[in-house]
Amino acid sequence: MENNQWFRTYLFIWAGQFVSMISSYSVHFAVIIWLSLKHQSAEVLALAGIAGLLPQAIIGPFAGVFIDRWDRKLVMILADAFIALCTFVMTFIMNDGDPNLVLVYFLLGCRSVGNAFHAPAMQAVAPLIVPEQELLRVSGINQMLQSFSGIAGPALGTLAITYFPIAKVLYLDIIGALVAITSLFFVSIPRLKREKTKPSFSSVIHELKEGVQAVYHNKGLSLLFLFAMIVTFFIMPVAIMFPLLTTGHYAGGKWEMGLIEIIWGVGMLIGGSILGIMRVKTSKIVLINAMHIIIGLTFTFSGFFPGTWFLGFVVLTAFGGVALSIFSAAFMTILQEEVDPDKLGRVFSLYFSMAMLPSIVGLLFTGSIAENVGVPYSFIVSGILVSLVGVISFFVPSLMKLGKQE
Repeated sequence: MENNQWFRTYLFIWAGQFVSMISSYSVHFAVIIWLSLKHQSAEVLALAGIAGLLPQAIIGPFAGVFIDRWDRKLVMILADAFIALCTFVMTFIMNDGDPNLVLVYFLLGCRSVGNAFHAPAMQAVAPLIVPEQELLRVSGINQMLQSFSGIAGPALGTLAITYFPIAKVLYLDIIGALVAITSLFFVSIPRLKREKTKPSFSSVIHELKEGVQAVYHNKGLSLLFLFAMIVTFFIMPVAIMFPLLTTGHYAGGKWEMGLIEIIWGVGMLIGGSILGIMRVKTSKIVLINAMHIIIGLTFTFSGFFPGTWFLGFVVLTAFGGVALSIFSAAFMTILQEEVDPDKLGRVFSLYFSMAMLPSIVGLLFTGSIAENVGVPYSFIVSGILVSLVGVISFFVPSLMKLGKQE
């Protein structure tokens, strides 16, 4: 695709996804505030997190098979539409002042099914449109958009939940999904040429195995997956407790929770800007390992600082956002470069599922960790272990060779 064509195409995709991301971030944070203030329970937050992850983790690898079979543009449109429908149903459930949490968890799970198709399809589209030498910069710009959404979204969500009931706030997500769907109608995304096969259980399993082998036969890539799973296992249970650390240890309220989310988004915006504007020549695997160390350190000191050091917590949160943004962009680019485009849907789905499963196991223990270990100590232990993974990664030769092979 010529330069002006691929960039124009991606501009339409970016525009729609940008609006959708801002609305999703705002609604997500509004729901977190609502659950945190209404129930004051790490267990409730953990169950909400599990509901939003488990379906995607289970069906993700199978969804990847169909993402690689079907028109990826159509997959994104249908996934957005399904997520919007689930949110619309949630507006009726949330109209009750004291909704049944089981129904809330169920609808969060349904939204997770839509995400199982949308997120991998979105990542698998890039190599079909973007020149390979521009992939890292595009990943950086994607992170910039996510980051700006992470700044504006929580601010909008906090403002919305302050003046409107949660049921009304949910409509923001529906509007965002409709904008994203509309933008996709104005772009043309190349379709992969594949032999048509009759859908059957055996063919799905065979194609799923091809996706697994694309990772397994690349030793460096398989180790990258393993370390990412380990890091997610330690980060996720603690990350869900950020609102509790803000309100409990640092004695904050809804505006302090909003500030932390905004600062996290500012950090991610800076990280994405670095990659999107500059031509970073540092090895992508070096970036990933270094960012693991930095993320771990920000978690460790966030739990170590005394409760009166809220400003220090804010600064650490910004650095954590920068590190996560750079890590995510570098990680996605490595996958896009190392894996054939016709298998990317399966590989991205496999990664999302593999990253989620250990985090779900960790989330199951979030309530007991918060009660028995304490939220600050949970941050300290998790941060140390994540940094340790980053240090060890520098001493694994096959991992360090990733991105260097022609």
